[in-house]
Amino acid sequence: MFRIFLTLCLLVGATPALAGETLRIGTQKTGTFAWQLDVIRRHDLATGLDLKISEYASPDAGKLALNSGSVDLAVVDWLWVARSRALGAKLLFYPYSSAVGSIMVKDNSPLRKIGDLKGRVLAIAGGPLDKSWLIVQATAMRQGIDLKREATLEFGAPPLIFQKLQQGEAEASLNFWNFCARLEAQGYRRLLDVRDAEVALGLEQPVALIGYAFSEEFAASHKHTIDRFIAAARSADDIMLRSDEEWDALRPLMNAEDEWTFKVYRDRTRDGIPRRPVAAEAADARTLFGTLAAVGGPELVGPQQELDPGLYYQPAPLGD
Repeated sequence: MFRIFLTLCLLVGATPALAGETLRIGTQKTGTFAWQLDVIRRHDLATGLDLKISEYASPDAGKLALNSGSVDLAVVDWLWVARSRALGAKLLFYPYSSAVGSIMVKDNSPLRKIGDLKGRVLAIAGGPLDKSWLIVQATAMRQGIDLKREATLEFGAPPLIFQKLQQGEAEASLNFWNFCARLEAQGYRRLLDVRDAEVALGLEQPVALIGYAFSEEFAASHKHTIDRFIAAARSADDIMLRSDEEWDALRPLMNAEDEWTFKVYRDRTRDGIPRRPVAAEAADARTLFGTLAAVGGPELVGPQQELDPGLYYQPAPLGD
């Protein structure tokens, strides 16, 4: 069973007027959200909030904790929240990161574009309904390429897909962004970034496919708490964007194998930080959801073919 590995109470100095505002947060121990939370803690950005952090072994454990009510907020998959909402769960979503994977090949590979994957072995992290794969698949279809028929597909867990490319068992791989970063640090190159594939599908900018999720009920009764946390998270993002020294402090948490991997992790995380209004994010998300619904069907998105307009949470303006 997915169990809590460790529960940490991060007590950040509360002002008398705001004492008692508790927010229970679930995070994957090795995920980038843990880095952001560390910045919030060290810079005392969540003054007035009592952040109770529960660490989990996997993203699925965070989803279970959110569904069970054992945490108030977790960073999870956008599509999972959208599908859950279509099935009746009253969850809200606020963008956290647009960092996603890529199709990676060896630097000396003759493969240069998506059409070159025809007749090749493409190893894919996750399963046939993985969102990154469906985005790539839809992009290829726009070019008249049916990768399901014209390439040999192999699905598996991210570490296995990572090894398949390294060992030559696949000529290209589509993996999660952190595994792609490790490959990039080893000299592999990106044939197609999923972020670029999103834009090719008609989006103005890549959508944050990972975000903060919490229930409508909690947001209604604790709006000030949610808004203060989002403000703290934005401040942490600003620090991570502008300060290289901050990343030196984060390095012990990053499990970077070498200096190059560390820098790729840093730069790809920065690239994924959302910098546009929620309304613009939601507009592109509606376009992407429609595309994914057409490719993946109800098994992927649930019974709704259009994104629920109430999915995205809009915090109050700073200072309110």
